[in-house]
Amino acid sequence: MEFHPPLQAGTLIQRYKRFLADIITQDGSTITIHCANTGAMTGCATPGDTVWYSESANTKRKYPHSWELTQTQDGHLICVNTLRANQLVSDALMQSQIPELTGYETQAQEVRYGGENSRIDFLLTDPHKAPCYIEVKSVTLLENEQGYFPDTVTLRGQKHLRELQAIAEAGNRAVLFFAVLHSGIESVSGAAHIDKKYSSLLQQAALSGMEIICYKMRITPDGISVDEKIPFSFIR
Repeated sequence: MEFHPPLQAGTLIQRYKRFLADIITQDGSTITIHCANTGAMTGCATPGDTVWYSESANTKRKYPHSWELTQTQDGHLICVNTLRANQLVSDALMQSQIPELTGYETQAQEVRYGGENSRIDFLLTDPHKAPCYIEVKSVTLLENEQGYFPDTVTLRGQKHLRELQAIAEAGNRAVLFFAVLHSGIESVSGAAHIDKKYSSLLQQAALSGMEIICYKMRITPDGISVDEKIPFSFIR
């Protein structure tokens, strides 16, 4: 995935009201940009960090600029626009870049399923095998050289785990796909110290047959692409 038009760089002043951030542009102006991230963004929004932002051609938008990447003062690059994760996975599935998820005939998105009125991010089907349900999560939290998910308590995420567990128990393929969008993360674990319930449900779902797949993304201001598979572990 390439950024068109090219991203522009600025310096973060502050993020506030979850969806807004003030930055200083390269010409010294102060502007407000949109932040498409509902998480805590721990370590991703420190004042003084470099912000890479896109500009929309939609003249009806109140805030035409969107926060895409953070370049931390330690040199890490992080994609903070959580909408990009599904776009990246969709492209990777179409181009057979994820070996564990190849060999299916059709791909559908946002399909209703489960007993809790959910929508699965991707449903892969083939007449010769069981359907594959894929839920995608962005991983951007780095603490003590370890990547974690989630970065805040997530009732929605807990619901998704219950739904995936039911899918696996019914004999279908259930996949939790962690799209790692932080250049400093080399392995992922459930963040029991942040959301104990999510971590417990994650282990239950895995024991029931849900697969956990983690792929690190290669991030530059020019674009983002699938890089390599990295390990997931349950930290006790």
